[in-house]
Amino acid sequence: MANSNITLTLIKPKTVAGFHTGEILSHIEKAGFRIKALKMLQLPMEKAELFYGVHRGKPFFEELVVFMSSGPIVAAILEKENAVEDFRKLLGATDPKDAAPGTLRNLYATGKTHNAVHGSDSDENALLEAGIFFSELERF
Repeated sequence: MANSNITLTLIKPKTVAGFHTGEILSHIEKAGFRIKALKMLQLPMEKAELFYGVHRGKPFFEELVVFMSSGPIVAAILEKENAVEDFRKLLGATDPKDAAPGTLRNLYATGKTHNAVHGSDSDENALLEAGIFFSELERF
């Protein structure tokens, strides 16, 4: 599949509760991403289980699902050439201890499960994930 030039991000509950949403969106825009869709919502447990289904059976699955449904999140579709790859670089490593200085997870994460921000890991998943959170009418 050709590069889709979009990625999905989720600003996670603890990060939203910590009043970092605006700062993170600012980092994203300064890195050259265009916000194509944006909303705040709270994931029901069933939707979090569906979204993170690829991790079912892993030791962190239940904790992740509970965490992601624990409070409001901010979802956004981001657009940029090489969106997935460039956003993964902006995110930094999953474990904030390993994240490069200045990356979102280095700046805002408090742990591996509570890593502040989700980003799609492939062009295919970006398209699938965007479809979970946004209808065509919500995209600009």
